[in-house]
Amino acid sequence: MRLPNDVLKTQDWIIDDIVPDFDVEDVWALPIEGGAHDFPAVVETQQSLDFPASAPLPVRLLWGIRDLLGRAFGLGRISTSADAAGAWPPVPGTGEPSLLARLPDDLRDKSPALQVTDKPFRPLYRTGTELAQEISNRTMYGVMHLAWADQGSGRYRAQMTVYVKPRGTFGKAYMAFIKPFRYAIVYPALMRHFERTWSQQH
Repeated sequence: MRLPNDVLKTQDWIIDDIVPDFDVEDVWALPIEGGAHDFPAVVETQQSLDFPASAPLPVRLLWGIRDLLGRAFGLGRISTSADAAGAWPPVPGTGEPSLLARLPDDLRDKSPALQVTDKPFRPLYRTGTELAQEISNRTMYGVMHLAWADQGSGRYRAQMTVYVKPRGTFGKAYMAFIKPFRYAIVYPALMRHFERTWSQQH
């Protein structure tokens, strides 16, 4: 379920201080709920997802088309792992090669241990209620933020927010172009994938 952006104001998150110059692209309530200490299991589920390889055919076709366009127009492949991608384009409007320098020292020291080498994201930080990972390509710089949001009465729900900083007019146009496909095809499939994987593991 997609949530209104205002839901981010109901709790204080570390990410708010890391990406004040980024746009909130989406906020999603994931089909995962639990207790206060279940966030490590949520992270484990997220990192074990074989997405989009095991996603429905329409999602895999979209990924394949995007990778073909990426090669043809020099946009990069979205399925390339972070380690194989080499040097990333910096954060738009800055000379920052990564958002790591924006982290508090205690979080920055822990981030290398979170490296996920076979995925397109690079880790930023992880706490007891937050996981942030960054990604960069020729159209935008993005952050995927996974949070364990307090719902009251000891109940927590997984929440995913996507922050983006487009690269100029082309980046903004590209993000607008792909939005209908993300809402109609990609995110529904991802939500079902989360739910199925969580159910299998718990």
